[in-house]
Order: sequence, then C-alpha cells, then structure tokens
Amino acid sequence: MKVYRSIEEFIPPPKTVVTSGTFDGVHFGHQQILKQITTAAREEGAETVMITYWPHPRFVLFDDPQKHPKLLTTLEEKIKLLEQNGLDHLIVLEFNKEFSKLTSMEFIQHILIDGIQTNKLVIGYDHKFGRNQEGSFDYLKEHAPSFGFEVEEIPKQELEEVAVSSTKIREALHQGDVKRANKYLRYRYMIHGTVTDGNKLGRKIGFPTANIKVDVDYKLIPKNGTYAVEVEINQKRYMGMLNIGNKPTVTDGSQKTIEVNIFHFNENIYGEEISVRFVDFLRNEQKFSNVDELIHQLSIDKQNTLQLFQS
Repeated sequence: MKVYRSIEEFIPPPKTVVTSGTFDGVHFGHQQILKQITTAAREEGAETVMITYWPHPRFVLFDDPQKHPKLLTTLEEKIKLLEQNGLDHLIVLEFNKEFSKLTSMEFIQHILIDGIQTNKLVIGYDHKFGRNQEGSFDYLKEHAPSFGFEVEEIPKQELEEVAVSSTKIREALHQGDVKRANKYLRYRYMIHGTVTDGNKLGRKIGFPTANIKVDVDYKLIPKNGTYAVEVEINQKRYMGMLNIGNKPTVTDGSQKTIEVNIFHFNENIYGEEISVRFVDFLRNEQKFSNVDELIHQLSIDKQNTLQLFQS
C-alpha cells in the first residue's frame, strides 16, 4: 500500500475505485466497504484508493476539548489495518479550518475529479462531505452523470441486530466490554506505548509489571479494571494480564496507571515499545484489606487468564 500526505503527491492510475472517510477503528463496517471496493476494482481492472483525514475533523471543528472524541486508532494503527485489508493507495489529507470550508462541489472537483480521476466512488450509508456536511449519497447519485464517475452506497451493516459503528465500539470499551468491541472490530482492540519505570512493587509480590505510557492523549483507554491480554514486544507475543486504574490497595489512588504482568517473561524492557491486545474483562478494580488479599486475587486472575487462552 502506498501512502500519500497530500492530493498533489498522488499520481492517478488508469482506473480507480475510491472511498472516503475517517475510518476510525477500521471496524467490521469499514471492512465491508474495503471488501466492496476491492471486489469492484478487481472486476474493472482498477486500483483501490481511500481518502482519509488527519487530524480527526472534530479536533479542528470544536474548540472545546470535551467535544473531542477518544479515538480507537492512531493514524499509524489505522494505516497498518488498512494495509492488512488490501488497500492499494491511501491519501491522508490534512484537515484544517481551510479544508473544512470546501463546499461539496469543490471537494468533488478538486479531490475526486482533478486529483484522483475517480471512476467509481463507494461510500458508507451515512457518509457526508463538504462544508456543513452538505454532500450526501443522494446528492452524488443525482449529479453522477455530470461528474463522470459511478456512485455506490454500502447499506448499514448489521451485527446481531446492532448497527456497527465507531461510537458503539467506544461505548463498549467504556463499559469494559472488550469482547463486544472485538466482535464489532473483528480483531482485538489494542493500545501501544512505551514501558516506563514504576515503583517495582509488583516484582516484590511476585507479579512484576511493565508500566505503559500511551504516547498520545486521544487514544481511548478502556474502563478501569483487570483484563486478560495478549502482549507484543520485540516482535514476540506473550499472554498476560493488565490493570487499568489507580491501585487503591497500594497507593493513595491519585494517579491512573496502565500496568501489564507478562507471563513467562523476565527481561529489562524499560524504554521499549509495547503493544497490548485486549482479550476479555476479568474484574473491576477493587481495594483489598491488605497485600496478601491482593496477591491471592492476582493468582486467581492469572489462572482465569490462562483458562481464557486455552478455551
């Protein structure tokens, strides 16, 4: 997959099948769109092109940080997921105040027609574009003959009678329901970060942990609690259990941390990059009467995690 950081970098191939959107999470619904454009491109001897935007439009359109969404994927994570889904070309357009003022007609002419020379455009059922989201599938369909390209809409994708969306996945993660989130994503939700130095209490009680500092503040961190996870470090994968929270048994609870106990692992990895994929929620974070109770519960958590990986 080739990645372009502006429309000017892109040199259009002879035929293109195009889609557009933020594609946060590259979830099941997004994957259906990617499958559709790949099939159409194969039938028509074309190459697939996606237009996406960075930063997320809401970061630019809303000054109030409370209105900024926590994202399922960083740009780097999204690029890797799109490549895994067989995309040929990814155009990452900078979303700024000036870009947000483009009318739907200006977007179509400058980006879709002049920039990409689109032959076919495939979009999701609720996709809008242009200033004030004035552009829609109906608008495109009505004017398609004059644009010189075909337009196709992907209907709402249903999974267990629930429309798959980035919003519903975020809600599941906020509730700690990583199994439901993973079902909608069709892969295990992940976080990436750097291993930082901690208070080393875990090592003293027989459960050494790696403290994870997530490198961006907009990444969605699931609900506080203990999780069964898959850990990747130095291109190797391990089982583990992870705690998100304030460690009320051993600290004053003023600082939130993300700590992972990696099974069958005993290496110094401070400063290393680490990835964690969530398998299942084990329990809510709780305050124990003493450290011995905590150790007993951690032993149960480890056994439950091992059983999950064996099932």
